[in-house]
Parts: sequence; C-alpha cells; structure tokens
Amino acid sequence: MRLSHAANSPFVRKIMVVLHETGQLGQVTLVPAMGTPLDPGSIPLDGNPLGKVPFLMLDDGTPLYDSRVICRYLDARGGGGLYPAEPALWAVLVREALGDGIADAAVAVAYEMRLRPEPLRYPDWMEGQWAKVERTLDTLEREADSLTAPLDMGQIAVGAALGYIDLRHGARDWRRTRPRLDAWNAGLAERPSMQATKPVG
Repeated sequence: MRLSHAANSPFVRKIMVVLHETGQLGQVTLVPAMGTPLDPGSIPLDGNPLGKVPFLMLDDGTPLYDSRVICRYLDARGGGGLYPAEPALWAVLVREALGDGIADAAVAVAYEMRLRPEPLRYPDWMEGQWAKVERTLDTLEREADSLTAPLDMGQIAVGAALGYIDLRHGARDWRRTRPRLDAWNAGLAERPSMQATKPVG
C-alpha cells in the first residue's frame, strides 16, 4: 500500500495513528505529497481527483480517499477495534465527525491566512469558522468524562485536531477555559502512537 500524505495534516495524522495502533506501519509506503486548494502540487490527481491528502492506494490499484474511509479500512484490515460494534459505534462515529469538523474549520482559517493576500482576507468569515471550533471544544469539555479507555477512532480524531490547533493556532489558547479536555488530551498525547505522529511545524 502507498499513502500520499503531508505530515502535519490532522487527517493524515489520524491514519498514521491507526497504522501505529494496529501494527501496520511497516506495510505502507509513505509518499510525501504537498498541495493547496490553489495548486494541487504533488498530490496525485489520477488517484484522487479531489486533489487532497490523505490518499491510500491499495496493492491491487484500488484508491481510497477521505480519512474516515481510510481509517475504517485500515482498522478492519488490522483488527484494531477502533470502531466498536453497534450500538457503541454511533457515538464513536459522531465524535470522529466532531474531531474532523474541528480540523476542517481550523485548516480553513489557516488557508485563509496563508493563501489569501492580507487586503483580501475576510475576518468575519475566519471568526465564523473559529466559532465552530469553539463550540465544539466546549461540547467536548462537557463530555470529557466520556473520553475514556479503550481508545477509539473518535478520540484519535479529536486528538489529531487538537494537535493541529496547537501547531497552527496556538495563540487562540484553547486550553484556557477547558481544563478537563486539556487533561484528557495530555494523557492521550503520551501514547506512543501520538508521540510518533506529533506535528513538527
């Protein structure tokens, strides 16, 4: 299998954590790929017409894209149990969607800052995106007691999103009013899989 990835993407990080947790890292060739909505760069459009990472090419030539699809596939392949059986599955999928939603909004703000010339930036739009992050983090703070072992895909998605916020939006100081979520995240960050995939700037 070949994984096109950008190391600091929160969506790629989810997949890398799954590979570590399920013991499949050695079965995947990592192919660095960089691009933006303005320029797909080295992202292989013949495999993923969306022009986004992550993108997993299976050994038989089948392309998989969208981090949720890839994570679900790798977990099933490796027997990781990160997606439990019903009815517990639905809560995990919802939490994964929350983590991915935080990441989507945080990436959108980062792109606005990086790609749009300053006179053309839309501050109200950026704050609207950030409001999604704030509301979701407040929800997770209230639900922090339910973020418990065993590890599941919802927790991985939230942890990857928080790591991205620390990397790109550290000045927003999400921890200031969310001590329980902060404590949970600190514990998650100690896992070898999270340490090995920590964004590097």
